[in-house]
Amino acid sequence: MFPTLIEIGPLTIHTYGFFIALGFLLALAWSTREARQRGLDPALVQDIGFYAIVAAIVGSRALYVLLNLDYFLANPFQTLMFWKGGLVFLGGVVAVVLTVFIFLRAHEQPILPWADTFMPGLALGQAVGRLGCFAAGCCFGKTCDLPWAVTFDAAGSLAPQGVPLHPTQLYHSLGALLSFVLLLAVKPYFKEPGRLTGVFLLLYPLVRIGVEFFRADFRGEVGPFSVTQIMAAALFLLGLYLTFRPRRSHV
Repeated sequence: MFPTLIEIGPLTIHTYGFFIALGFLLALAWSTREARQRGLDPALVQDIGFYAIVAAIVGSRALYVLLNLDYFLANPFQTLMFWKGGLVFLGGVVAVVLTVFIFLRAHEQPILPWADTFMPGLALGQAVGRLGCFAAGCCFGKTCDLPWAVTFDAAGSLAPQGVPLHPTQLYHSLGALLSFVLLLAVKPYFKEPGRLTGVFLLLYPLVRIGVEFFRADFRGEVGPFSVTQIMAAALFLLGLYLTFRPRRSHV
């Protein structure tokens, strides 16, 4: 659609990077609000957020590079150009979870209450960040003739140009927005630490697995499924455990 948001002389602001940054800031703002409501130290949100964004970029880019290894071996200088598109959300999730877990343990903070604190903001941030994918044309869909199909024609778009495609980026964005709304709706009924995290880990994988069937960009395949679908299925199982596990002492 619009890969470049602003270009003034040597200054170029890519739309992808703008929406990713906006989504991150909204996620931090909402998580700060959640931390206050839960009696946690809101100042830690900024510290966690710093390490999380670094881990998210490194992890999501690393998985994207691994899934497209032949291309990046032939074009090594493009490996770090994540602002042009090319991040796999689930790779970032794994890296962020490990990083935040280590941070919270080091600061003697409860894991599950903090996880619940970040889940609504994570869904909101993803809903906004996926608009950057749409602008850049990455994560594009298969050809279709549906009334809401989109056609990319901007120079620099990562999607095939001139053909109608499933707007899979918008499917992801809408799914994340609905997840955000549902998390807020069920929050009063899932007060035990870890339950709300479990609900998110049920909602997100369902969206991801479903949308993957409409995507056309290569992300590694294992039989009829993509690597990200398999990773999402593993997260879904974790979500089942966290949501329906027997009551236990807080972690």
